[in-house]
Amino acid sequence: MPITIGVDVGGSHISCAAIAKDGHRIISNTYFHDEVDSKGSKTEILKRWATTINKSIESIAPELIEGIGFAMPGPFLYKEGIAMFEVNDKYEALYNVSIVEELPKYLIDKKIKLRFLNDASAFGLGSILHKGEMENDKVVAITLGTGFGAAFFDKQTPLISGESIPENGCLWDKKFKEGISDDYFSTRWFLNKYKKNFNDVDVHGVKCILDTDRAAAIEIFKEFNKNMVAFMTPYLLKFKPDVLIIGGSIAKSSALFLPSLEEEFNKILPLSIKIIDNTEEANIIGASHTFNDEFWNEMKNSLPTI
Repeated sequence: MPITIGVDVGGSHISCAAIAKDGHRIISNTYFHDEVDSKGSKTEILKRWATTINKSIESIAPELIEGIGFAMPGPFLYKEGIAMFEVNDKYEALYNVSIVEELPKYLIDKKIKLRFLNDASAFGLGSILHKGEMENDKVVAITLGTGFGAAFFDKQTPLISGESIPENGCLWDKKFKEGISDDYFSTRWFLNKYKKNFNDVDVHGVKCILDTDRAAAIEIFKEFNKNMVAFMTPYLLKFKPDVLIIGGSIAKSSALFLPSLEEEFNKILPLSIKIIDNTEEANIIGASHTFNDEFWNEMKNSLPTI
């Protein structure tokens, strides 16, 4: 049975698992998760990544593993495997570091193949593959958390160019209101809005706002919905997806925004919205799919370079 290790690299964590390629599923007892100090040194970060990945490798027969696929945030040179994190408050010690060359120094198998996919693309792809009901659909996948990720798919293929696709196939850097969309659809927007409008105290996440002041959270989500509809509508009308997939930590509060979002979006086009509760699992499955050679050979020369 062909097996791949899928890895989800987050702003403060790493998680990984062995994936059975024939079923797009995580193999039992191979999942591991650890916290990572993204402000650490190059060596500290790479050693922490490797320690966690090695646990998944050791949990399965190493000779069965074809390679390691990473769901990696940008900026990143995905085909080359070079990190370009700079002035973005995470992993800056890895700027211009070849992960392909440096990480294997700390892995059990020094010669194992590494492949990389944008984390938003990995999330959308993993969701499509795991759910097994959207293979022929046009899909937009977005993640709402520490950052705003987005990816566009047609029949499981991530798209980064075309008349109906935004530049590089992403949305986080597109202009919106007084800044870019990432300023409005990430956790920091919720925290800043709560501190400014409701309570001049520091909170540590959207869930913390909900637990502290549900009425304030409801009001903030009303503004969030208004912004989301205003920003996404032009892109949805151009691409005309069948499905919008939403994941990330903020998606766990979907009861506060999904009914209104569905109502507003369905005024402009027929659209099914699916909430994915386990974003990490989807990222891991999507990343592992880079070792489907047909998929990789089609994608590797058109991967985003940011």
